[in-house]
Amino acid sequence: MFTEDLQLFTLTNTAGTSLEILNLGATIFSLKIKDAEGNLINVVVGPKNKEDYVTEEYRQKNMCFGASIGRYAGRISEGEFILDGKALKLFQKNGVHLHGGKKGLQHKVWDMISQTKGANPSIRLSCSSKDGEEGYPGNLNVEVFYKLTEENELKIEYTAKSDKQTIINLTNHTYFNLNGEGSVKDHKLQINAPKILEVDSKLRPTGTLRDLISEEKDFLVSKRIKNINVDDTYVLNQHNNIAARIYSSKSKIEMILKTNQPAVVTFIPVQLPDHWEYNTKISKKFPSFCLEAQNFPDAPNHSNFPSSILNAGETYLNKISYKFNLVKD
Repeated sequence: MFTEDLQLFTLTNTAGTSLEILNLGATIFSLKIKDAEGNLINVVVGPKNKEDYVTEEYRQKNMCFGASIGRYAGRISEGEFILDGKALKLFQKNGVHLHGGKKGLQHKVWDMISQTKGANPSIRLSCSSKDGEEGYPGNLNVEVFYKLTEENELKIEYTAKSDKQTIINLTNHTYFNLNGEGSVKDHKLQINAPKILEVDSKLRPTGTLRDLISEEKDFLVSKRIKNINVDDTYVLNQHNNIAARIYSSKSKIEMILKTNQPAVVTFIPVQLPDHWEYNTKISKKFPSFCLEAQNFPDAPNHSNFPSSILNAGETYLNKISYKFNLVKD
């Protein structure tokens, strides 16, 4: 694509919170919110320039900064699964189909359908994936709806329809840092999940749900991230309305995640690529975190996982909410 095709859309509520959406990948480009001292800080980590998103380095790294991921977020083992008795093959690399394949929804230009301004501003974007693209059956039409409320809640809804039975797992892949700079090691994280998915050496689920009690990655009780490297699928306690919460004692900003999905893939990278300049001054170690609400990776290959099948004519729905509050210690 050409850089002149890149567009940024801005939503600003009456509190002064500002959200920028990039049409490539329906990406959350920035989210600027006031900290406890009244300073407007960007809590989203990503490349500084929108042109960085169309470079070959960006495509190769496939970090999916702020992007809408699909057709299937996460991994599918060997890029193979059986649907309605038929064996299907997807694009795979080293035994893994990841984030929708070679060119997932995060690399597509989405069309802006509508936008509202003023109080509770919103935007709706759409894109399509043709039957057979990356190996997936069905012509798939996808929409995402972003709404920024007056209470600083970012609401995201993904909907999709297909003309054939297919599989689907969409999510948002935003990297956050509630300090607006530096590291997230001081952030206190709590995830309402007593189990994670056991994975093999290629991070492919084995089908086993592993108890987290007393493990380093156990965040059932709030604790500081420190030097804990996480790249895991947390199986949510469906009896709890809140999926996760994370808090920075520096900015006094708390983020609460709610969703209708059964899992939150939590990614706390030790480092981020240095192939481009970032939009904030992040540290080299533990600069960000991701909380990706979605279905289980590799669900089509495990009968004990929640189904990821979308039948023709049905509507897929993923509801995600990131609520930002100012909280004193």
